[in-house]
Parts: sequence; C-alpha cells; structure tokens
Amino acid sequence: MATSLRALSALTLSLTLTAVGLGGPAPARAGTPLPDLGLLHEGRTPAALTGGAALRPNTASPALTDGQYVVRLREAPVTSYAGGKSGLAATEPAAGQELQPHSAAAEKYRAHLSEAQRDVLDDLGVKARQTYTTAFNGFTAKLTGAQATTLAEDPRVAAVSKAQVVKADAAALGSPSRTAATGPKTTPMPGKGSGVVVGVIDTGIWPESASFAATMPAPKGWHGTCQVGDGFPASACNGKIIGARYFADGWIEMAGGLPDGEILSARDMQGHGTHTASTAAGLPVAHAMVLGRDLGKISGVAPDAQIAVYKALWGGSGTDADIIAAIDAAVADGVDVINYSIGNAMGDYQPNSPIGNAFLNAYLAGVFVAASAGNDGMSGMISNAEPWVTTVGAAVERANEATVRLGDGTKIVGASMDVLPARGRTPIVFADRAGSTEDGAQFCLGGSLDAAKIKGKIVACDFDSAAGAVEEVKAKGGAGVVLFQTAGNVRLNVIYDFPAVYLWSTEQAGQIFNYLWAHRDDGTATLTTGGDTSSVAGLPSVAGLSSYGPDQMHTGLQKPDLVADGVDVVAAVSPMAGGRLFDAYSGTSMAAPHVAGMAAILRAQHPGWSPGAVASALRTTAGDTKGTSSPLRQGSGLPLVSRATDPGLVAEPTAASLTAFASAATPDGKELNLPSIALREYDGLHPVVVKRSFTNVGGRTETYRARVEGLSGMDVTITPETFTVRPGATATVTLKLARGTATWDRYTTGSLILTGAQHRVRLTVAARPWGLTPRPYDDTGLEFGRVGGLGQGYLEPGFTGPLAARTTGYTPVTWTDKQLSTTVTGGSFFPGGVGTQGTRIVVPSGTAGLIVQTASDDPNKNLDLYLYKDGKMVERSWAFWHSNERIARFFPEPGVYLAYVHAQSTDTAEVPYRLGVTTVAADGNRRNATITAPPEVTRGGSGQVTVNPVGPQPDQEQWAYTEFRTGRTVVPGLLISSR
Repeated sequence: MATSLRALSALTLSLTLTAVGLGGPAPARAGTPLPDLGLLHEGRTPAALTGGAALRPNTASPALTDGQYVVRLREAPVTSYAGGKSGLAATEPAAGQELQPHSAAAEKYRAHLSEAQRDVLDDLGVKARQTYTTAFNGFTAKLTGAQATTLAEDPRVAAVSKAQVVKADAAALGSPSRTAATGPKTTPMPGKGSGVVVGVIDTGIWPESASFAATMPAPKGWHGTCQVGDGFPASACNGKIIGARYFADGWIEMAGGLPDGEILSARDMQGHGTHTASTAAGLPVAHAMVLGRDLGKISGVAPDAQIAVYKALWGGSGTDADIIAAIDAAVADGVDVINYSIGNAMGDYQPNSPIGNAFLNAYLAGVFVAASAGNDGMSGMISNAEPWVTTVGAAVERANEATVRLGDGTKIVGASMDVLPARGRTPIVFADRAGSTEDGAQFCLGGSLDAAKIKGKIVACDFDSAAGAVEEVKAKGGAGVVLFQTAGNVRLNVIYDFPAVYLWSTEQAGQIFNYLWAHRDDGTATLTTGGDTSSVAGLPSVAGLSSYGPDQMHTGLQKPDLVADGVDVVAAVSPMAGGRLFDAYSGTSMAAPHVAGMAAILRAQHPGWSPGAVASALRTTAGDTKGTSSPLRQGSGLPLVSRATDPGLVAEPTAASLTAFASAATPDGKELNLPSIALREYDGLHPVVVKRSFTNVGGRTETYRARVEGLSGMDVTITPETFTVRPGATATVTLKLARGTATWDRYTTGSLILTGAQHRVRLTVAARPWGLTPRPYDDTGLEFGRVGGLGQGYLEPGFTGPLAARTTGYTPVTWTDKQLSTTVTGGSFFPGGVGTQGTRIVVPSGTAGLIVQTASDDPNKNLDLYLYKDGKMVERSWAFWHSNERIARFFPEPGVYLAYVHAQSTDTAEVPYRLGVTTVAADGNRRNATITAPPEVTRGGSGQVTVNPVGPQPDQEQWAYTEFRTGRTVVPGLLISSR
C-alpha cells in the first residue's frame, strides 16, 4: 500500500450510483497546460505544530560511537538506598515518611557514591561533565566508542546510554507578533495546594508575571536555592517562586553554545515554562490581557502552591543529561510534585531510559510526576510511558468556533480566537491569484503577494507557516485570512490580532479550495465568530493532536493515564516569545500541568498519601469525555479534583514491583497494582488472571460490589464480587478474563466498577486477544500485518498449539478502465471536487477482504485513492511519487462504499487510469489453490504460509483469504496476493 506521512482526518461525501466525474469547472481544452499549484508537492509536509521532540534515534545498531553518554551505576541513589553497607545507614524514606535528602546519613552515603563514581572515571581516565547522586546514581561524560563499550561491560555499571535530545510538547501554528500586556497583582485563594511545592522542569520562568506576584514563606522541608544568572536576580524568587536553577552543561557540550536568543539563567525566553508553571500553580489574575483584549479571569489549578523552577530546555530543547540533573536537584530540594511537559517525537523508543530511571527514584522518594503524552496524534506514539509517571493527554474543553460562509451558501466551521469584524460579504481570493506560484504565493510566503490584488479582500492561504502567512496578508492590506492545509493538520488556535480563521481538516481544505477554483475571480466570504458545534465531537473531547495508546514500549500498561485541558489554554507566558504576558497555547504540554496542579491540591489535603495513591484517586474517579470512552484514547478519562479528594479506595503498586519492572529487559505491567488493566498481547486460548488490591483511604468501613461494564465478547469472573474493607485496610480482587466471543487481534474495552454506599471506583480495561498479529497500536489501519504478497504471508502467533489451515482460493481482481478530467494539477481533494471521480462498490455480508487499487503506467501522473462509507472516510492511500495506490480492508463492514480517485498531479487534462476491486468471501472455496502452513506454532514465534495455485491461472493479480484452526478455535488469518 502506498503511504505518506500526511496527517489523517475525516471527510464527508454524497454517495453516487455510478462512476462519474464529480463536479468542478469545465475541462481545459486539449493542449492547454494545466496550472500547477503544487499544494502537495513532494517533500512538503504539514507545518510543524507539535513542538514534538528530537527525531527518534537509531536503535537498530548496538554499536557505541564517540559522543556524550549518560552512565548509570548499579548502586542505588540516595532516594532508594535501603542500607546494607557497613557504616552507611539507609537513606530511602520509610513508608509514610518523607525523604531527608540532606540528613547526615544522606550526606555520608552521597559522599560514598561520589567516591565510587570517581573510581570508575579514574579507571577509564575521563572526567565527568555532570554527576548525580539523589534520584540517579551516575554521571555524564564525553567518551570514545571504545570507552563506552568498556563501561558497558564494567560490573559496577548498570547502563550506558548515548545522550539524547528532547523537546517541549507544545503545539503552535505560528509565532505571535510582539505586543505588551500587564495583569494586576492578586492574592492566592485559600486551600488550593498550600504548603506544596511544584517543580517545573522546562524553559524557565518570567518572574515578573502577575501570575507569580505574591510573597510567601518557605514551606517546611524546603532545601532549594535561587540561582542567580543573566537577567535573573535573587529577588526573582519571591516565595511564590520558591526556588530556581538552570542546567545547561549537557546542552553546551552537545551544541557548543546556547541557541540564539537564550541567556544563561532561569529566565524564560520561550514562554513554554512560564505557561506550564502558571497553569499548574499560577495565582488568580482577574484580567488576562492579550493585545488589548480582556480574555477574562484565569488561575492556576493550585494557586496556593509554590513553584520551583528547573530550566533544562534551551530554545525549547534539552538533553537528557540536563534533565536528569534537574530531576536530581528537584528531589534534593524537596519538591512534592514535578511537571514535565517534555517528550520524544513519535513516542518513547526504549524502556528503562535514564530519565525514566530518575523519575522512578523521584516517585519512590514521594514525588508525584505528571508528564505530557506527546503531540504526534497517533496510536502507540506515547512519551513518558513509565508506570510511575502519570502520563497526560490533551482534551478540548472549549470550541472557539468561527464560521467561513462562502458565496454559494456553504458554511465551513473552523476555529479562531481573533476578533472577526462584523462585515458582510467580502471578496475572497485564493492566494495563487495574488502573486506568482513560483514565489510561493499559494502558501502566502513572505513577499509573495501583490498588495494591489488583495487589498480589502479575504485571502485563503495553504500555509507552510501560519504566522508568516497572516503577517504577509496583513502587511499587504488584506481584510482577513482563511488558513488551511491541503493535507490537514490538528485543531488549535493562535491569537494573531488580525481576522483569521483556521480550517484544520482535509475536508475543509477541499471545500474551500474547490469553491475558490470554481470562483477564481468572483468568490465571496463572510467570517463570523461562533459555529454550530460541528467542529468537535463534543465538549470535552480528546484532542486530535494528542498521542494515544496503547503504549508501544510495554505490554500491560494503559497510557495515557488521563486527559486534561490542553487546547487554547490561556496562561502567563514570556514576553520574549512574542511580546505578550498572557497567551493561548495548545498541546499535551498544557494538559500535564493541570494534573500536576490537581496533585498539589491532593498532596496538601492528604499529606500522607503517596504519589501512587494520588494517581489512583485522580484516575478511579475520572469521567469519560464526550468524544470517546475508549481507554486507548482517554486513559481513565478527565480527572475532577473534587471527586478525587475522597476516592474511597486507592490501588497503588509496591516499590518492589516497580523496581522489578524497571529492571526487566521486556517489562510487562499487567501484574502491577495500577488503577487500570491493560492486556495488549495475551494468549486468547487461555484465561488471564490479574489481581488488584484496594486500600480504604476513607474514614469508615464500606462494603463494595464489583461488576464489569463493556468488554464485549469477554468472559469475566470476579472474586469476590462483594467485599468489606475497614479504614486503612486492604482488600484484593481477582479477575479471570477469557476471550469468549471477542474478535481476535482487535481491542475490546470496558471497566471494572466497584460500588459502595458512598463511593464509586472505576478501573478502565483494554484487552486484545493475540491471534496471529501482535499489534502495539490501536485498531486503525486493520490491514497492518494482515496482507501478504507473492503467494506468501507470515504469521506471528500469540498462542502455542497445533494449526490447521484453509484458504478460499484465489479471487481475481476486477480491473476497469477509467478516465477523469481535471483543470488543475496539484489541487486539493474533495468529494465532488475538481479532478475527482467516484465509483460505487457494494460489499456483501461475509466478506473477509475488500481490496481497492489504482494503476497507471504514466510516470507523469500521481493519483490518490480514498475509500468512503456512509459519508465518512474509511481509509486513504496517497503517495507523492506514483499512482499505484492500494487500500485493503480486513473483514469490512458490509454495505455501499465509494472509492474516490483524485488526480493530484498530472500533465494532461484527461487522466486515464485503471481501478481494481476485489471482494473475497470468507466462506468461499474457489478450488483453485491449496495452502501450506506449519502444523504447529509457538507463541512469539513465526510461521510462513503459502497459497499454492492449482490448475491454470489467469495472468493477473488475485487475492485469497486464509483462516486457521487450533483445536476447536478458529482464528482469522491473512489476505494474500498472488503478486
């Protein structure tokens, strides 16, 4: 299947009954060159909105090369040392006690660790760049590949890791213009995090903000400092900001110096750290002023809590060496909660990372860690997925809708946080009409537009840089901007101080492009604030930018744990990031501090609760979003601190179980006593038994009844179904889960509900019986792992046992010669739009496979293929470089489908192509092929399947369905092509 990195989003259509050319202007005359807009030209990807993180490092080669390394030694750090060495008392806190990081015992043990580190370094003949002892025992150093290899084999060393780069998990469409704003000083509201310190590891802080303008005494147990630096005096730490440090050694070693615009201090030059700090624990501000507009009252979640700043990001990026130093310092300083809105692009790429190990020791020392899930918007791409971290995805809690009403009456509901003028119909022009496409006018690149052609008009820009496009239109006298991307992007807002409406989906891009293509010089539009609520699945809902589960690095974990407000969040920022003191940011970066603030409130109300108890209380009392109830997307759901303060029961893992998890080569979390159950790859032939222990943190004895909701097709036995637990006591519930009729190799989800007289406790459950295709992702793109070619396929069985195979035999592809007309090359797809043709396909019940393909022998044409059902896109296949697209659906829902072919790039107005359609019946037997398969399989092994033709075969591609039986159980297999 031809694929690309273009973002996926849903489209709509009207069904047609025959193969037709669907709309658009009249075809160009023969011989007339087609205009080439290049909206999806090769190499162009959607504008970077995620802030994401560094590209995933190459994990294929184990070779250790020259560079900077993080080295972890085997002895426990101060947080986790349980004693046992002569003359060195234990330093780990006892159950219910706080870490004493600067006690005599801790300092003595710290000296021992430092001496041991020096011994290792001296033996190697190198010097450490940074050393760590509190939450991590180790150092960073510049090593040759040979030195790194030697260290990796040293029995004193636990792990040697090449230093990596991480980034802030904020999303932004563009950089705002510079305008100053101020806010009044306020006093904190009582009872919301008082006495608790939230450590923020980020880009620093803007201490003059009204969100931090309060004097507070140092809380008990605080050991931190206010590290002065460039533009950051000691007076910047006023008590609300209780401490500040910065960590740049790792970055300077890797990059050679600070990025442009950065200064060597804890002062925030980016805005991200100020935003996360003020979201978690900022003071109430009566009037958040942005560009002269009053966006109303804002407040941090825990306004009484105090903030400790640990700047480890420089220009929005940082190294794990500096991050670990920040964690080490935060734990030693005495923070209660850490917010970590930082992650890896495309999610975590290794278990037991150095940062993860440091956070484990912070957790064991009593520090709650909230971290962002990532902004890749895809399944399995979760950052910060360790079980001791509360991983937070982003939710949409406000629509901020705006409507583009086109001259033909079409309404497109997008988003805007700008003031849209109350004016009637205004001329609208696609930007390619206002300048040269060779200069990038269609993208509204800087300097590309002709002022005379856009003055007083709304300009539609298929932007590369949203901020750049707005500035170009504004500078040239345009009346407004409609921003879109042909490939679609994620839903969020930027305040531009100019009439701007953002359309984020491919459907919306196609709508406006095709209208403007049909109205090259007479288009009109009206931009209005508000919409019809159609732009979101419901409020609140999971944001499209939010990375979601399952976690690809570990089985047995549900990630994210929670979702929280993460789109268009208004909070304090640094004026150095655009001249504003408050602004709206989006991303899982903005969601994590909401949970950090809630944790601060719970820690203040329940100082004896462990980080695990706090996490459990937030999760078991959380509620579903309106857009989904799937724990793969929302985790346990949206937390509500008013419910979490009295959860009834909590489930938390033991320190020993977490330490064992961290030490495992392939950790599996299903046995951890977490407030969720995740069975990503379990043997569907045998039941799975899991246990959860619940501690009564309430003040009265209570009887609970256990039941299951959802989990369609699963047989669940709960023992005991009813139990009584006294205050402070613990009860254990055993669940036996068997596949029943649940579909193989697909997820079924639900909840375990414990109901008492006063409390309701919910543990979300996601289970996927592994038949023949393990899957670290969700159930989108079901053909993944289900398609073979050249008559062969490969099984990855999730069970052990005998195997009997059958095949339907080969069904030939039905190819039809087609031709569509277009007036543009490089346009934008929309059902019914220019250069698009739809073909109706009927899929009967009992179909095991639907395969739709396009083919063209002309290298100058690039076709894209879209499959729809019931007005919504099912799947698409689009490559920049050819026209041989393919969509394969495994056991598709029966009904009427439409296959749309779009001439994305062509050199002629008439575009011939071939459309191939194959439907393979699950119970068919064409008797033209046999199957060869292994007689037995082993869980986690592999097996080759071959479909062998029998008798004469047509000279064309054919498809077969294969199915397998083990004992009395039938397991669906693969779709296999003869070519």
